[in-house]
Amino acid sequence: MSIAALIPGLQVKVEGEYTDPDKMIAASVSFKGNDLERAQAMQAGMHESKMQLETHQAKLEQHSATQQKHEEQLAANQSAIDAAVARFGQLDDYYIFDEVTVYFGNGKTKVDPKYVPQLLALAEKAKPINGYMIEVKGYASSSGSTELNQQLSEDRADAVTNILVQQGNVPLTRMLAPGAMGETHQVNNNNNNEGEQGEAANRRVVVRILQNKAVAGI
Repeated sequence: MSIAALIPGLQVKVEGEYTDPDKMIAASVSFKGNDLERAQAMQAGMHESKMQLETHQAKLEQHSATQQKHEEQLAANQSAIDAAVARFGQLDDYYIFDEVTVYFGNGKTKVDPKYVPQLLALAEKAKPINGYMIEVKGYASSSGSTELNQQLSEDRADAVTNILVQQGNVPLTRMLAPGAMGETHQVNNNNNNEGEQGEAANRRVVVRILQNKAVAGI
């Protein structure tokens, strides 16, 4: 596919060599088709919101031409909208409103039914928030192979995402691409906290309600 497929929100795997501490020359970039679909859906939702902002901006300009006595107030509103449009690309700058953590059994990817009410409540809490997004990140313990744990974290994130979309009626345009974090960000270091209890805290999916600060500032 062309480089145009590399859009914000797309989860990719990059292989290459570092030429500087903060610069990599990529030899290959790969991604999954369903991740591309989610990223495209997210971009479509963001584009729609941006178009609404631009439409509102045009209406303010027309009103300013016919209502000179409100010129100063309209100028202030115009400035605020321009600033919001300019900041619209700050997709990594969020407020965190709430979160739910779902835990899994060893080697399991099915969501325990006891977590479903918590997930549905989180979905309902998100809906009144202007421009909200929901982030889902899956994790695994360090027990077992790295490849298996990476797949487990992905399957767990997908299982939680399905509940939010199918039962919580969260639009795909409001879902960030599920993150498969594998063995990263271990809650308990198994060298210091051995046994099942130490690993159980890492077999998890963290779900967060996010609001882009650019949207919040409108």
